[in-house]
Amino acid sequence: MKVIFVQDVKGSGKKGEVKNVADGYARNMLLKKGLAIEATAKNLSELSGRQSSAAHKIDVEKQHAQEIADKLKGKTVHAVAKAGNGGRLFGAVTAAQIAECIAAQYDCKIDKKKISLKTDIKNFGTYEAEIRLYAGISVKVTVEVEED
Repeated sequence: MKVIFVQDVKGSGKKGEVKNVADGYARNMLLKKGLAIEATAKNLSELSGRQSSAAHKIDVEKQHAQEIADKLKGKTVHAVAKAGNGGRLFGAVTAAQIAECIAAQYDCKIDKKKISLKTDIKNFGTYEAEIRLYAGISVKVTVEVEED
């Protein structure tokens, strides 16, 4: 019997996979427990529609990430911080603050988890930050910290 796996089944198949399995195994185990559905024409067309939808979503996300990377490439982000003792910052400039500055200056919403700093920013000056937007798509920006 031909079935479409709804969940990963160890030793049998992965989610979304279409396989031929023994009739008894399909009826008594896979279909009964909801681990698979029968591979009818309707179910196969729904599966292909879901797969093409997922592929389209990935393409759109990749394109969006590339547009943001092109927009931010070679740009300088200006961050303002309060001064502490001896020209040092009062606290530190974090990835969250850099994300807010990018949103304000370049109108690009970026998750703070995607911004990586080589060192903690605890002094005034110029630093480099890498923004990993998508797998294989990253951009480096310069972060310039100025006194408030």
